[in-house]
Amino acid sequence: MSDSNNPDVGVSFDGKVATVEIRRPPHNFFDIPLIQRLADAFEDLEADRRCHAIVLAAQGSAFCAGADFSNRDATPPQRSPRAVNPLYGEALRLFACRKPVVAAVHGAAVGGGLGLALVADFRVSCAQARFSANFNRLGFHPGFGLSVTLPRLVGLQQAALLFYTGRRIGGQEALAMGLADLLVPQDQVRAEAGKLALEIATSAPLAVQSTRQTLRAGLVEQIRSAVARESAEQAAQFKTADFREGIAAMAARREPNFSGE
Repeated sequence: MSDSNNPDVGVSFDGKVATVEIRRPPHNFFDIPLIQRLADAFEDLEADRRCHAIVLAAQGSAFCAGADFSNRDATPPQRSPRAVNPLYGEALRLFACRKPVVAAVHGAAVGGGLGLALVADFRVSCAQARFSANFNRLGFHPGFGLSVTLPRLVGLQQAALLFYTGRRIGGQEALAMGLADLLVPQDQVRAEAGKLALEIATSAPLAVQSTRQTLRAGLVEQIRSAVARESAEQAAQFKTADFREGIAAMAARREPNFSGE
């Protein structure tokens, strides 16, 4: 096994399976540099003939808790509604990777962290994990391509329920809904994700990649179109009183009182 170290992202090999590890414990909050480093790692692995499958995993208690709004001004940097959020531009590079990906979701996957988990073809998780598309509860439109990937995975009705309510669901409900593919004890999540990735990696790599391209035909183009709309909606809603209230309520751990303004 070889290992490539980075303050935020690590890459290691076990035979034909590469593990890409997020290293921002305990919550693994993301920002543009983190997603860029993940995308760089994915692109390097796509060019590496040793790699037949990828495990996406994380240190700490969460898989990825999304963006960290607690240590910044409540209003994100201003940008034109016509400009795609640069973070989502980097995320597109993850979706464009041709090699199969298994996510080891051992803890919370929240907001954009859920979007990151849905980059993968499969999710191995546990009862203790928590999944939430909490954007509307914070006062803004979903992002990270979730307006495409979530309904594609669980159906439009269930996706709408998760978006509109922002509710958190555990591993058992995620499995029943199709958000998770395999549920195992929490301390076995990464190992079982590795086993599934190895099972995939044992198949012919060119055949797997071409089959994956067939099954995912048009997906990257759909996500590219979706993130343009997601970015425009968010740019407008980041200026609203409801967004400021959503962030304040989250910080105070109270129910938000939205005004529709």
